[in-house]
Amino acid sequence: SQKFSLDASGVAGFFGGEEAITAMATVHLYRGRRWLGWYNSPGSYTIAKEFGRISKSRFWSGLFPGSNHDPAIAFKLDVKTGPKYVASRSGTVMQQTGHFAHLLTQGTDDATPLPLPATRTTTNSRVSIVTVPEIAYDNLLVQTMSYHHAVFASFPILVSISTCIFSALYADWYCFAMILLGIMSSGVTCFIIGSGVLDIETVKKPAEGSPPGDGILLMQDGVIILKGKEKDVNAITKGKFSLKLKGAPEYTAIGLCSLLLEVQFLLQLLLIPQGLLIGQIMFLTSVVASWAYNSFLASLDNEKLQRKLFCETIKLHESATVGFNAGTRTSMAAFTCFVLCENLPRPLKDIEPMKILLEFLPNETPVWQKWREQVVAQVEKEEDDTSIFQSGNVNLSGLNSNEQTLLATLLQDAKDAYDGY
Repeated sequence: SQKFSLDASGVAGFFGGEEAITAMATVHLYRGRRWLGWYNSPGSYTIAKEFGRISKSRFWSGLFPGSNHDPAIAFKLDVKTGPKYVASRSGTVMQQTGHFAHLLTQGTDDATPLPLPATRTTTNSRVSIVTVPEIAYDNLLVQTMSYHHAVFASFPILVSISTCIFSALYADWYCFAMILLGIMSSGVTCFIIGSGVLDIETVKKPAEGSPPGDGILLMQDGVIILKGKEKDVNAITKGKFSLKLKGAPEYTAIGLCSLLLEVQFLLQLLLIPQGLLIGQIMFLTSVVASWAYNSFLASLDNEKLQRKLFCETIKLHESATVGFNAGTRTSMAAFTCFVLCENLPRPLKDIEPMKILLEFLPNETPVWQKWREQVVAQVEKEEDDTSIFQSGNVNLSGLNSNEQTLLATLLQDAKDAYDGY
């Protein structure tokens, strides 16, 4: 019917907005991704409002009200906090660690853990030992993902260009212009934003004479033991991605791109209804194809990609991580203490096993106090194959029969951990 009109202009500015934002957030993770934004992406209004707040000036704050975001936060590169970190040698305690510590906690479950001896099992507690490699900060370049994604990006680009040409062939210049404007605004925005330089920000030069950075990341159901130099461990505990965009600190180019996207949205509202039905169908086809590609990018595990890039950049290979599964939390605590004190000269200096145990099990009942004392005694003795985890080696005075039974059970957990160590 000549009176029928398919008005998709109002939908295009909002439809697929969240997917488009998530897809744009991957632009710094893939090599060459900034060159592949030339398609009629939906959600232009939503993208403009989200990334327009990166620009910092009175003018841009008026156009895009809201709190100004640091680029790394806006692109979800520094939004998570990691678990508590306790350094075993320096005594440093961080109640919250950085984004990279969070990423590391999400990746330790990938490898199959080795089971520790367990007389009983109450809750499976994961112990991961990560040997942090030597990091050469002077030549540190963030490794981005390969070009294989370009094959998928060709789909919305070809569809957008084809629909633009078909609109011109049918002399629907309104839809032709709007599809072309969508291609240009999306491509320019992707290029400008993707030109940012991704780097790792951390404390690269600790104080001279600092002890090794060995320590533990405490999680609810497990622990990650970090072993390495202070400067290298800092990359995990204090590190995060930083994104350096051109035009800092006002980021005027980002504001102009956001303004262009808003102009695109307004022109689509005005001109798409003036087009022919075939042109409107072409416009809608390009939007749906672009939305499908954005949805594909949004479906990817962004944190997994970031973790992969971080580990490849600092050369933290899978072989550097060894996982164990303890049957009880007491076994996990004792095993962690043994590992942190491994190969250290006796008597121990600059490390307090009791403080490590208290981080896991702060109970102050007589049973737990005697258990911790026995574990510390085992740790501090010269390393050999003998175990002192027997009730006969403990002063049981002041304990009733139930407490003695409990202590024997806990000592068996510690013995299992020692046998596994």
